[in-house]
Amino acid sequence: MGSGQVTSWQGKNITVAGLGVSGISAARALAGLGAVVTVVDNGDGDAHRARAAELAELGVEVRLGHLADGARAGDVLPEGTDLVVTSPGWKPDSPLFAAAAAAGVEVVGDVEIAWQLRGPEAAPWLAITGTNGKTTTTQMLASILKAAGLKTAAVGNIGTPIIDVVLGEEQYDVLAVELSSYQLHWAPSLRAHSAAVLNLAPDHLDWHGSMEAYAADKGRIYEGNTVACVYNVADPATEALVVEADVEEGCRAIGFTLGAPGPSMLGVVDGILVDRAFVENRQKNAQELAEVKDVNPPAPHNIANALAAAALARAFGVAPRAVRDGLRNFRPDAHRVAYVDEVAGVTYIDDSKATNTHAAEASLAAFEPVVWIAGGLAKGATFDELVQKSAKQLRGVVLIGADRALIAEALARHAPEVPVVDLERTDTGAMLAVVREAARLAEPGDTVLLAPACASMDMFANYNKRGDAFADAVRELAAESA
Repeated sequence: MGSGQVTSWQGKNITVAGLGVSGISAARALAGLGAVVTVVDNGDGDAHRARAAELAELGVEVRLGHLADGARAGDVLPEGTDLVVTSPGWKPDSPLFAAAAAAGVEVVGDVEIAWQLRGPEAAPWLAITGTNGKTTTTQMLASILKAAGLKTAAVGNIGTPIIDVVLGEEQYDVLAVELSSYQLHWAPSLRAHSAAVLNLAPDHLDWHGSMEAYAADKGRIYEGNTVACVYNVADPATEALVVEADVEEGCRAIGFTLGAPGPSMLGVVDGILVDRAFVENRQKNAQELAEVKDVNPPAPHNIANALAAAALARAFGVAPRAVRDGLRNFRPDAHRVAYVDEVAGVTYIDDSKATNTHAAEASLAAFEPVVWIAGGLAKGATFDELVQKSAKQLRGVVLIGADRALIAEALARHAPEVPVVDLERTDTGAMLAVVREAARLAEPGDTVLLAPACASMDMFANYNKRGDAFADAVRELAAESA
C-alpha cells in the first residue's frame, strides 16, 4: 500500500494494534469509512472486554489475550491484512510487526491515519516534539493562537485523539499538535506547516534501541515543513536535525535562545522576549513580544518553551500582542513545576512530570538550595551527568522507587557530601514518609522539589497519582505544623 494517500478505505482489511484510546479511535474511524477492522491486544481484563464489546457493535472484531492455539493475540497478524495501524507505545520489534514485514504489510500509526484522512481544506498543523516540554509548549501555542482570534485546539499526544479531531464536525483554522517520538516513528507522510524540536536528551532508549534512532524519529517532524523549522540554539542536536531535513523551498530555520537573539532567532533581552526572525530588516530590528514575567512559571526551561511557542505562532502570522496575551492567559497543567505549599519557611514544588534526567535537570536549575526527591523506574537512563550538573544546588536528597540505587551511586561518586535518605518503602503511606524526611533535611528558604527523573509505574499508576500523593503528604505535613 505504501505511505501515500489511501483514496478509499472501503473493504480494506485493517489490523489495529492496541485497545487503548488511540487504537479505539482508529478502529471506530476506519470502520466508519468502510474498512474491515480487526483489533488485537494481549490484554484480557474487564476493561479490555468492555471496550471490545463496544467495538463489536460497530462490526469490529477484537482478539484479546491468548488465541485457541496458545499464541498471544497481539503477536499474530490476522490473515489478509492490508495495513497495520499501531498504537504509539508498541515497540518496533514487536512480533506483530515482524510478521507484517515478512508479509510485505506496512505499519503506520494513528497520526499517519489522521494525516491521510484530512480533507482538502484541512487546518494546517503546527507541530511540536522534544524530550521535555512538549505538552506545555503545545498548550502555550494554542493559548497564543486563541488570543489571535483563531479557532484552534491542542491535539496529538494530548487531549482528544487526533483522528477524532480530523473527522469531527468542528472546523479549525490551525492545530497545535504535540507529537511523541513513538508517533513520529509511525507517521511517514506527515508534513507540517512549521515544527519545533525543543530539546534532545536520552529517553525511551529501550523503545528506540539507540540515541541515534530516537533523534532520527524526532527529526521526522521537520520533513516537508513549508514555513519554519524551529530549533533550540542551546541544543545543537536540534539544529543538526533541521540541517538534515528535506523541507519545502523557502522554509526557514528559526532558533530560540535564552540569550540575546541573532538574526532569524527569538530570544531574551533585558527581561523581554523579542523576535528577530519575523520582522522586516531582521539584521537590525527586533520586535518585542512579551515580558519574562508574562510566562507562568518564569523558570528558564519554561521561558524556552514560551519562545518556541511564540516562534511557531509568528511563523503562522500571529501578531506580537497575541503572543503576549496568550502567554499571560496560559496556566500550566498540574504536576509541572507546580507550587504546593510553604511549610515552616520551606517551599514544596511538585514536578512529578519530570520523568527523565533532562526534565529533572531543568527543574533543579530553577531552584536553590533544594532538597531533591527522586527515583522510580529509570527506563535505561544513567544519572552521573545530572548529579554533576545539579550537585551545587542540593541541600539533601530523598530517594524512593525501584531504581533509586542508580541515583544513590551517582550521588556517591559526584556529590558525596550531600546527605541522602534511601527509603525502601513502596506502600501507600510511603510519600508521607518521603515528605517528612525531606522536611527534616530542609532549612527555611529551601525548596523541597519532587522531580523524580524516573517514571512512576513501580509505585504509582502514573505521574499524576505520584504528584497527587506528594501534594496530599505536604498538606498533611502543613496540618501537623499548624
